Amino acid sequence: MELYQGSLDTKEIFGRWLDEQASSNYGAYIPFVGTIRAEDGIEALSFDIYEPVLQAWFDRWQEKAQALGAVVKMAHALGDVPVHSSSYISAVFSPKRRVALELIDTFVEDFKANAPIWKYDVINGERMYAENRSTPMDGSGLLA
Repeated sequence: MELYQGSLDTKEIFGRWLDEQASSNYGAYIPFVGTIRAEDGIEALSFDIYEPVLQAWFDRWQEKAQALGAVVKMAHALGDVPVHSSSYISAVFSPKRRVALELIDTFVEDFKANAPIWKYDVINGERMYAENRSTPMDGSGLLA
């Protein structure tokens, strides 16, 4: 798991991940890139992350992937990320195509539902909680 301040350099990150896995003999490499869309007048999204919980979540996914003979990689942005740039990248390396396709789908969906990341809209330089872009986490919140 990798965290970066601001927008992600997708070419550098993907290139490095490919280089790291070059001799692994994996038959499938499936990347996913999350990009900030220009909508609702935002100029950026901003992110806060609770790193210890995110690391524990990611470690569990590493174990799931390893049981399937695969590797999962992930990078996420902290702070402000302007529209049309990347805030999230993940990838699965696997010996088999079907494993990689299924694993990337469940990984990204689980990330969206369960990662301890808080989103904020940035409009006119002001940061405000993006409730309509956030997914409530089970067991979180004042009344949980």
